Amino acid sequence: MATASSPTSILLDTPLRSPTEPYRWPSEPEDRRSRAPEFYGFVAWTSTYLLFVLYILWAVLPDEWIQWCGVAWYPNREWALLIPSWTVVLVLLTYFVYFAIAIRATPAFDDMRSVTDSRVALPSSQDGPSYNPFYDSAKPGSIPELYDIPIGMVNSVLYNEAIRSAISSRDAQEPNPSGSVVDK
Repeated sequence: MATASSPTSILLDTPLRSPTEPYRWPSEPEDRRSRAPEFYGFVAWTSTYLLFVLYILWAVLPDEWIQWCGVAWYPNREWALLIPSWTVVLVLLTYFVYFAIAIRATPAFDDMRSVTDSRVALPSSQDGPSYNPFYDSAKPGSIPELYDIPIGMVNSVLYNEAIRSAISSRDAQEPNPSGSVVDK
């Protein structure tokens, strides 16, 4: 067995196992390539058009012409309209059910699952309820444990100054009995 010069040549040294397997890159010479996908595609394309033409002929030809061709039994003509209409309804129903299941699985806005998931890593409360591991992580030189920070703490760190300034500006303004705002 010859030694392969690269991992790519090892992977590309195997023959195609399926006619639907994609072509390799770089492409092989024409004499080594399988032409099965071309034949399967042609057969699928031809049979699709043939079935469509037969469907149209069944839907529009009079009964005498169909019986003259030697066909003794065929489905009722109402199926020529029922099958496409039921197919459209089935597709629309599939989309509706998919969206309904997705909406049903979505948690409410006040649910904690809308902020976190089942893989949340919270610190353990091993030293009692007064122990706060977040303070230990803030000490200089400490290596913090890996866990998720609660959303309340994230909001207080990110928006603490904005909240304080909004509260102070609201307290600085006092409504006048006439409805206008007067600065203190």
